[in-house]
Amino acid sequence: MDGSRPVKDYSKYQFSGKVKLYIFLVWSLVACVFGYLFYQSVIAAICIMCGITIFSKEIRKSLMVRRRKELRNQFKEVMLSVSSALRAGYSVENAFTEAITDMKMLFGNESLICVELIWIEKGMKNNMTLESLLTNMANRSGVEEMMEFAEVFQIAKRNGGDMNHIIQRCSQVICEKAEVNKEIEVAIHAKQFEQKIMNVVPLLVMVYIRFTSPGFFDPLYHNVTGILVMTACLILYAFAFLLGNKITKLEV
Repeated sequence: MDGSRPVKDYSKYQFSGKVKLYIFLVWSLVACVFGYLFYQSVIAAICIMCGITIFSKEIRKSLMVRRRKELRNQFKEVMLSVSSALRAGYSVENAFTEAITDMKMLFGNESLICVELIWIEKGMKNNMTLESLLTNMANRSGVEEMMEFAEVFQIAKRNGGDMNHIIQRCSQVICEKAEVNKEIEVAIHAKQFEQKIMNVVPLLVMVYIRFTSPGFFDPLYHNVTGILVMTACLILYAFAFLLGNKITKLEV
């Protein structure tokens, strides 16, 4: 992320050079392991490397989900800060400006929410309305709580509602929802950990057999029948892996 600009679209993710290298190294290791265990072939490992595109897409999805969660949690703190500033007598616009200092202390200058708030501050200095800036941020983020708040805020501004009460109420609702989400994540964490262990068990069994019973898998290598059998096993393993991830993966 460019520290001077907010993310244009949170539904997209641009890999940094370090992340690209990480993806390449991890998938290369995966290709070597599967190429050796299932086919004992360098050519097979090279063929498996072609799957790096799919792997990259999954990593991108995972990072986008993580970024949205990070932004949502940071926005919760913004609402608490703004609510506190309003009780101290600040106007709504100044309350959001004051929240920048608190967010810098909590998350750092380069955090997602700090960059967004700084751009909101710049926008207000350029005579843009706070509601339009919040709506723009919320629409780009794709975070449900932020979009709901922006919509309520826009309606209240247009109709002259009690902004202090509205923001304090929204802050309370967002905090309550965040606590519920946290409880759900804790509840499913154990199952996710069990599923990760089960993902590597078949591979560990194969490694154990190869080292304790040399030659056991030899009839399955370098012949058409063996290649077909091992390919079927690999497809079944991949299906079980993806199904397990889908069952235990819950975005809250």
